[in-house]
Amino acid sequence: MKEAITGVVEIKPETIRRLEKEIKDILDFKENIKKFLQKTATELLEVILGGVINLNASDIHIEPLEEEAKLRIRVDGILQDVLFFERKIYQSLLSRIKILSGLKLNIAKSPQDGRFSILTLEEIEVRTSTLPAEHGESIVLRILNPKSLIGLEELGLKENLLEIFKKEIKRSNGMIIVTGPTGSGKTTTLYAFLKKIQSPEIKVITIEDPIEYHLEGISQTQVNPEANYDFANGLQSIMRQDPDVVLVGEIRDSDTAKIGLQAALTGHLVLSTLHTNDAPGTIPRLIDLGADPATVAAALNMVVAQRLIRKVCQKCLRFEKISQKDLEEFKKAFAILPKTTKIPEITTSLKIPKAQGCKFCNFTGFRGRKGVYEAFLIDEEIQKLILQKAAVFELKRLAIKKGMLTMYQAGLIDVISGITTLEEVKRVIS
Repeated sequence: MKEAITGVVEIKPETIRRLEKEIKDILDFKENIKKFLQKTATELLEVILGGVINLNASDIHIEPLEEEAKLRIRVDGILQDVLFFERKIYQSLLSRIKILSGLKLNIAKSPQDGRFSILTLEEIEVRTSTLPAEHGESIVLRILNPKSLIGLEELGLKENLLEIFKKEIKRSNGMIIVTGPTGSGKTTTLYAFLKKIQSPEIKVITIEDPIEYHLEGISQTQVNPEANYDFANGLQSIMRQDPDVVLVGEIRDSDTAKIGLQAALTGHLVLSTLHTNDAPGTIPRLIDLGADPATVAAALNMVVAQRLIRKVCQKCLRFEKISQKDLEEFKKAFAILPKTTKIPEITTSLKIPKAQGCKFCNFTGFRGRKGVYEAFLIDEEIQKLILQKAAVFELKRLAIKKGMLTMYQAGLIDVISGITTLEEVKRVIS
């Protein structure tokens, strides 16, 4: 087989079609890889990447152990073991991945980051990270598949929240912040916003770290600390380009927060992310970063918090009558609900999903994920609390009073709708 060009792994259409037929679950994936363990590292990596794309996995983890190495993949946010293989195969894969990613072969004691592309029916980018570990270098490959970019209507939003989002992203100025931990789908939500509002009539510029997905008709830039191009400096430069909409990958420091908020006050719609536990926690976090409460109150339009929960497998799920303990949990959570939220009556006859496990879902009981959201708008009453530097619980209490459905409540509604399990909601949303 001809060696692939450095920086690119080309998987032929016929190979993709073969893998689609042969790999339906983790066990099939394992058996397929076994056939290529004695082949070249190029051929083995091609099969691993093709199988991962077919299984919609987001990450590949290759971890060296004392006498062997382990391959794991992340599907629906959960790592799953695939197989163990010999150290010499690990060394060959490590070298091949380093060459592809533009990493230095002779550096093993320091972490390195790189990237390469997979050419299939469409181009897929892969982010590479190597990290020194006890028995060698741990390798993580993050698959940035354009297929994961979805539209606003596909995010899994409740109908009233979808309408709020559609209205807010059409505003000509102000800031929208999406918050949540790493891996909670914030970037997907922001890109869905951009896809919805992008048009020839407006100029959209992004500053990201790094650029994960490429969107047509949008100017995307990437931070470069060596060139003194970080979020704060980049944002200042972007303002000179007369944009209508600006996406800031993440607000990490005081300068970025202040410049972003100022841009939102001067005729720009600013979209960004922040790391907080819930939507109300965004306000104190911005103030902790040094933003003036008056600026925060005037510039913010909407705050969104989100998580990703796994959807129960529809091929093997079963429904069980709700226990008394769980019934009390539901009643407590639904004691205060927005008037616009309609749910079935919660009684002892309610049946909720339980995960089982079958070949279709790789014996996990789940297949696919969806977003769970909470969001509130900044109105005069919320602004007053911001100016008073109110505590998170006060902001949350007012947001709920004004109709905010919490992420936990939204998750429980997905349970009674047969979409996920109570255990999954509790795992993801504390």
